[in-house]
Amino acid sequence: MKAKKNIYKNYIKRPMDFLLSLLAIIILSPVFVIIGILVKIKLGSPIIYKQKRPGLNEKIFTLFKFRTMTDERDGKGNLLPDGMRLTKFGKFLRSTSLDELPELFNIVRGDMGIVGPRPLLVQYLPLYNEHQRRRHEVRPGLTGLAQINGRNTLTWKDKFEYDVKYVDTITFFGDIIIILKTLKKVIIREGISSNSAPTMEPFTGN
Repeated sequence: MKAKKNIYKNYIKRPMDFLLSLLAIIILSPVFVIIGILVKIKLGSPIIYKQKRPGLNEKIFTLFKFRTMTDERDGKGNLLPDGMRLTKFGKFLRSTSLDELPELFNIVRGDMGIVGPRPLLVQYLPLYNEHQRRRHEVRPGLTGLAQINGRNTLTWKDKFEYDVKYVDTITFFGDIIIILKTLKKVIIREGISSNSAPTMEPFTGN
């Protein structure tokens, strides 16, 4: 089953995402500068963390985020676990979602939308079943249905269910509601960590 097609999804959503994200970049440019300086001082270079992620139709793109972890390594040269490299400043950036601001440039470029399933790791692609893979029928988003319903506290099963539900129910008013609820979640800093990890446990397949 393919995602439902509608006027908003096909003709309005992408231009709206482009204009709103471009406007946000202009308005928030002082915030970008301040965070960039603080990241440089507290965490070093590079300021921007880049990682390959699958997008629309599983096309791979480079995701941009502000760096939140150090490069601390053990005696053998291996990176320490995420929880040990995630500093207090990094936790602050994540809890406020400020680390995700550079993704606005991904939206301008067309890699992402404002609302959609969050882009996950490339190594998860072979692990998806047919139903889970449907999350790639739309552009990944800065926020999504799963993010307003638990974010990293959700199980992977529930997260994928919300992702596919969004694919099948895209509407203008639905996106507006998700954006407004996301702002509320960010303000109260809810759902940042899972119940047993600083972020989210790795997906190992169902």
